[in-house]
Amino acid sequence: MTTAKTKSDDTSIPTEFCLALAAEAAETAKRFFRRPIGVEFKADESPVTQADRAIETLVRDRITARYPDHGIVGEEHGIEGADRGRIWVIDPIDGTRSFISGHPLFGFLLAHLDQGVPQLGLIGMPMLGETYLGLRDGGASCNGKPIRASNQTMLGLATVYINEGDKIATHHPALFQKLLRLGRTRRFGYDCYPHALLAAGHVDVVIDYDLKPYDFLALRPVVTGAGGVLTDWQGRTPGLDYEGPVVSAATPELHEEVLDILKDHPAPAPRPGG
Repeated sequence: MTTAKTKSDDTSIPTEFCLALAAEAAETAKRFFRRPIGVEFKADESPVTQADRAIETLVRDRITARYPDHGIVGEEHGIEGADRGRIWVIDPIDGTRSFISGHPLFGFLLAHLDQGVPQLGLIGMPMLGETYLGLRDGGASCNGKPIRASNQTMLGLATVYINEGDKIATHHPALFQKLLRLGRTRRFGYDCYPHALLAAGHVDVVIDYDLKPYDFLALRPVVTGAGGVLTDWQGRTPGLDYEGPVVSAATPELHEEVLDILKDHPAPAPRPGG
């Protein structure tokens, strides 16, 4: 069992602590799911619920109690200690629109960063009973069993997920028409689960759009730990200072082929100062 300390210079990766957080987050989400719940809309028209706030508050309190010297970035309650070496990044409900419409494919995302580099990423799927864990240089697993991305290298034979297709169609209509012809099989989706399916070997490419750091930082260690690749649309590694589209691919060869299609649709430059 991993022994985690509260010192900010501790370099251990607290996997058991993260799994316990995911379990608590899942139980909280289940208490609210498909029940009458207050929904508010933020300035960017994205919804937020009591469940989002309750889960993030719970997770932040647990982290602060155990790691008081660490920073925290959360979707609902903002940034604390962003200048610290160790930072946690939380998305309490990734897919609030799914959550409020009774769709079970919402997730819980947690990333643990050291000097800006994700050391651990966790994708929890409360209603599916699945928890995906990825460690930098340490592999990936689902419910404790190792997972691996596919070995597909040919885009023409790939299973492709297009996330946020409505936004891509609105902002990049010509690109959207190209994406409709990608792969042997294509599906439309949202949020984190298609990336988890890629890490588990079921999906070969996920093209995603309009993301914030708390949407993708937890995905990176899961995808890369399973042998895949996750970058922005220009092939750069997105960090805490990035907002915009990303692409996941099962193999480097597949990734390069997809980038050739996306490269004429530049992702935004990183925001100065994060």
